[in-house]
Amino acid sequence: MAATPTKPMSFAEFEQLPDPPAGHFELRHGELTVVAPPRWDHFLCRERVRRLLADASGAAWLAGTEMAFRPTPEGNFIHADVGLLSWKRAEAVPAKQYLLGSPELVVEILSPSNTDAEVREKKRLCLENGSREFWVVDLDRCEVEVSTPNGLTVTYKAGQQIPRFFASGPGLPVDRIVA
Repeated sequence: MAATPTKPMSFAEFEQLPDPPAGHFELRHGELTVVAPPRWDHFLCRERVRRLLADASGAAWLAGTEMAFRPTPEGNFIHADVGLLSWKRAEAVPAKQYLLGSPELVVEILSPSNTDAEVREKKRLCLENGSREFWVVDLDRCEVEVSTPNGLTVTYKAGQQIPRFFASGPGLPVDRIVA
């Protein structure tokens, strides 16, 4: 017996859902996904990255955790573990709506629940819809993978610094991110 195909959820339907008891919902290509709350090491890394970005970026940028956005107008609603967004774009988002397009920088901190396919797809969505960089922080390997829309990916390891597009000055030390 064939399975009955289900219709992808629209963003309007998604907006009507109550918050889950723990974690948060995401909409991925019209499919509802529950994202579990982070473990403590993930939480601490997220806060370190947000603080590093805020300190390094200056007044023209907003660094935030769990930054919710719609990379595409329909079918997708996701959260960046950490996002960096120009204040110009942030202030242009209408009240009681969501950022349309991706933040200029999206940071994904790997969790045990992440699949390679999920991270690749999130990276693709972000880089095709406004992100200048997409970082994947791997706490187990003590490294940060930085990808750009032109297809370039560079992995930075302990002892190295990640160059920053959003401000002049020295790069961000990987050691401070994965501490």
